[in-house]
Amino acid sequence: MQSFDIAVVGQGALGSAAAYHLARRNANVVAFEQFELGHVRGASHDTSRIVRTSYGAERYVRLAQSAYRDWADFEAVSGERLVTTTGGLIFLPVTGPYSAADFTTSLAVVGIPYELLSPAEVHERWPQFRIPEGVETVYTADTGIAHASRTVAALQMQARAHGAVLRDRTPVVRLEPDDTGVVVHTDAGAVHAGKVVVAADAWTNTLLEPLGEAIPLVTMQEQVTYFKPADASLFEPDGFPVWIWEDDFCFYGFPTYGEPTIKAARDVSDNVMTPADRTYEPSDDLLAQLTEFVNSTIPASGAALRTVTCQYALTPNREFVLGPLERHPNIIVALGAGHAFKFTPAIGRILAELAIDGTTADDISAFMPGA
Repeated sequence: MQSFDIAVVGQGALGSAAAYHLARRNANVVAFEQFELGHVRGASHDTSRIVRTSYGAERYVRLAQSAYRDWADFEAVSGERLVTTTGGLIFLPVTGPYSAADFTTSLAVVGIPYELLSPAEVHERWPQFRIPEGVETVYTADTGIAHASRTVAALQMQARAHGAVLRDRTPVVRLEPDDTGVVVHTDAGAVHAGKVVVAADAWTNTLLEPLGEAIPLVTMQEQVTYFKPADASLFEPDGFPVWIWEDDFCFYGFPTYGEPTIKAARDVSDNVMTPADRTYEPSDDLLAQLTEFVNSTIPASGAALRTVTCQYALTPNREFVLGPLERHPNIIVALGAGHAFKFTPAIGRILAELAIDGTTADDISAFMPGA
């Protein structure tokens, strides 16, 4: 049986980042992906993802601040520009469930600059928006876009360049802890690893349930839609920011990014289904709801051009799960609850530190399994 220092299960964003950081630190790493690399069955494909420090909880602001440093470091290593800064707006209706004060307080405590804007001030600076009265807006200049598929591919390339063994189309079927680590059983045979990082997202509990360590997860199919404005120049990244509407229904969107379209979506669509039952077919009802919201909020957004699906695996309260299992400490779990891409290089580094050093300087106490 082949032996490795560490095995990584899953080669989406978080697993690929873990494999890269582990290999960069000279660990003997094998990483498994059940499908082809770059597949569209999970949550790490397509193009754009939001990067931001603007969260309503200090723990996420601090982790995002750390992630910005890791993004810059990885761009320097890879030689690729993966992050584009656009600035970002968080729209918060005063009658809604979220408070602008939570965002401004957490940003202020960490020392992240922000502005609190009225609807009139938003319209003066970005006339593309039509924001009604009774909406507070938090603006952060550091918000931007990360290229999703390019990031994952670059992480995988750098992992291999640093010596990691990546085995795609190799499902892991069982984890068997022993006295010296974990036997990783795949449909192509077994390997032994001192530690295992499970970054399998919606498939996580397939491996944890036999160990009595299941994590509550709700999986659903999400969708994003690209709109075709008549005048795409109105929505270029230097003149139109990333935006998020935080209310009972949450929506978000992007400026043009590599093509003359703008992308938008509802966050947490509640289109619940298992990975096995996923249809890959967009919901007409969700598309109609999104189109109505986008066309009213951004009048020049244009008609819907195409819709792409992805998958969410949501933990309770959408908290991250990052850390070793209590009963099986050689198995480290990483779950991003549908909002982790912006933290990708930091989470990969943290997972590597946990696997190699047993600890990390980042405060992840709130994210430990069972926390």
